[in-house]
Amino acid sequence: MSTDPRLFVDAPLAAGATLPLAPAQAHYLGTVLRRAPGSALHLFNGRDGEWLARLASLKRDRADAVVERQTRPQQGDTDLWLAFALLKRDATDLVVQKATELGAAVLLPVITARTNAHRVNEDRLRAIAIEAAEQCERLTLPELRPPQTLAAVLADWPADRPLFAALERSPAAAPLRPHARAGLLVGPEGGFAPAELDALRSHPIVTPVQIGPRVLRAETACLAGLALLQAPGCG
Repeated sequence: MSTDPRLFVDAPLAAGATLPLAPAQAHYLGTVLRRAPGSALHLFNGRDGEWLARLASLKRDRADAVVERQTRPQQGDTDLWLAFALLKRDATDLVVQKATELGAAVLLPVITARTNAHRVNEDRLRAIAIEAAEQCERLTLPELRPPQTLAAVLADWPADRPLFAALERSPAAAPLRPHARAGLLVGPEGGFAPAELDALRSHPIVTPVQIGPRVLRAETACLAGLALLQAPGCG
């Protein structure tokens, strides 16, 4: 594993390109990591794979990198969606960070009757996802969608994508099994309201599932569920 810093950029990546880095990235490289011009780093943008680059210039809040060569071609991640009831800020941050590390393709915050919040700071969550992708060597970023009500999520859910709803206390819930292309829905602390449970159980795409033998905290259920969906043998 390379010890060179790894950064996400929005710009296209190609050999010979000179890219300006964001002020926060320049600060991180110069002040935190003590890098200097000529130092190597790796860049990715979610489209063009990963590229080796070198710092051409570095000041306190400004840096330029020259792209040299591709080190990894672009690859797809898992095709798993995570729909999760909004939690308190720290718990939501944790879900976004760890779901990014686990390869979730789409993160969809859901507003339910018992959610602890009804809005998110999308810029903050995107920054968390970027940092997680940089650290875990992921080549893509998850799509972070704006919060929707549970009714809207169910109404818009693609008919060809199974949706597994974590309903641990439901007698009809089966153990969650690996699946290459699916969605996982996790409710809030305290669970779904009775009317929401009725809507989930009557929806043709929804399958009630259990994530292990114990009742988990919502953030734990999100991460354990994603891990189970892509366990060996998935496909």
